Amino acid sequence: MSVASVSEQGGRIVVALEGEIDLENAPKVRKALLDCLKRKLDVLVDLAGVTYIDSSGIASLIEGLQTAKKQQTDLALVSVSQRARRVLELARLDRVFTIHADLAAALAQQAKG
Repeated sequence: MSVASVSEQGGRIVVALEGEIDLENAPKVRKALLDCLKRKLDVLVDLAGVTYIDSSGIASLIEGLQTAKKQQTDLALVSVSQRARRVLELARLDRVFTIHADLAAALAQQAKG
C-alpha cells in the first residue's frame, strides 16, 4: 500500500501515504500527486504512516513540488515519520519542502495566511 487516502480539507487536498514508498510503489504515489495537482489546489502530503522511502519515492515528491511551483500552487509535507525525515535531511530536502508538524498545524497556518 502506498496511497492510503485522498481527501479535501480546508480548501487543500490531503494525500495520506503509508507503508513503503519504493521503486515498486513510487509510480502510484507520483500519479496520485500529479492527479491531485491538476485540481490547482494546494496539496498536503501526510507521511505519518510511511515506514520507508527511497530515492524513487523522494523523486515523486520532488516532481510534485516542481509541478506545484509551475502552476503557482503549493505542495507541503505533514506529519513526516522519523524514517522519512532522516532521508529528507540526508538529501537536504528538509530545506526545500515546507514541513508541518501535523495536519492541524498545516491547516491552521493556511487559515492565518
